[in-house]
Amino acid sequence: MKTTAFNQIHKNSGGKMVEFAGYEMPVEFAGIKTEHMAVRENVGVFDVSHMGEFWVKGPHAAELVQYITTNDISVLTPGQAQYSSFPNGKGGIVDDLLVYYYEPEKYMLVVNAANIDKDWAWVVSQNKFGAELENASDSISQLAIQGPNATAVMQKLTSVKLTDLKYYTFTTDEFAGVADVIISATGYTGAGGYELYFYNKDAETIYNAIFEAGAEFNIQPIGLGARDTLRLEMGYCLYGNDIDDTTSPIEAGLGWITKFNDRNDFINKDLFLMQKTEGVSRKLRGFEMIDRGIPRHGYELFDEAGNKIGEVTSGTQSPSLNQGIGMGYIAKEYSAIGTEIYVGVRNKKLKAKIVKVPFLN
Repeated sequence: MKTTAFNQIHKNSGGKMVEFAGYEMPVEFAGIKTEHMAVRENVGVFDVSHMGEFWVKGPHAAELVQYITTNDISVLTPGQAQYSSFPNGKGGIVDDLLVYYYEPEKYMLVVNAANIDKDWAWVVSQNKFGAELENASDSISQLAIQGPNATAVMQKLTSVKLTDLKYYTFTTDEFAGVADVIISATGYTGAGGYELYFYNKDAETIYNAIFEAGAEFNIQPIGLGARDTLRLEMGYCLYGNDIDDTTSPIEAGLGWITKFNDRNDFINKDLFLMQKTEGVSRKLRGFEMIDRGIPRHGYELFDEAGNKIGEVTSGTQSPSLNQGIGMGYIAKEYSAIGTEIYVGVRNKKLKAKIVKVPFLN
């Protein structure tokens, strides 16, 4: 198994270590619910160094990034980031990702840990433009500092005025005495905060500085378990569960990152435009349990008569709402907000209803 630069720190902090995407990672420290609420109400730190980072550079960088992603990078200015997806040429999604517009002729693509090799092969195979490519995944560490007190903790360690960093913008500056740290106002929790990118050699220095600065707030290390419950409360997709090589962005409710205009000529554009225009037979929807029960990935969804109408892709007991919540693909006839459906939990069919995401107001 691969390890991140923080592996020993996690073990020293009592992290329960598991295999995830080929890495040994902490699934929890103090407990998923405790960690979840620490991020929602206070501040927590995630090691997300297992994520992949690809540099795309040179005079043809923009052409390649525009071609392989569904969102429109022509609207970006340097210092902006964008959520996007790689279409796979067959109507599905290779991965979802962040595109960082670093400077003219220089982009960073941040991809999911489990897909680094697949994504890299895909990007290389589509590079008909001659862009310069570099897979920097093994040399870059990443921390996510998330929660309402993240700014107060982080501001102690940088001269960058963090309140000026708008959502989905970033800068490169000194942080905790380390030069050239990417400070990004992004995250996948819905609780606000930042993500930091830096070289592995600086990992321990930055980690220790953050925890020292956050001591007065009782800052907590957060594992993968709470990362999953936090993102699900926001209705954010998880690759491999809610989106994959068989799901289109239109089915997945990601039409907002699939831009159809004259500037944006990307893989599968015509197919996705047809889906948007003519509609799809299934849609990814959020649902809340009415009956007591916890939906899980792979559970079947039914109508009142007991006919199968879909499948759960993600589900949990929401720590914030103290209620079972989930997402799943469901036949379009049953996808309207407020529709009652049934979740097959063991041998029972438990009532639920379709709701808007995010689950938290």
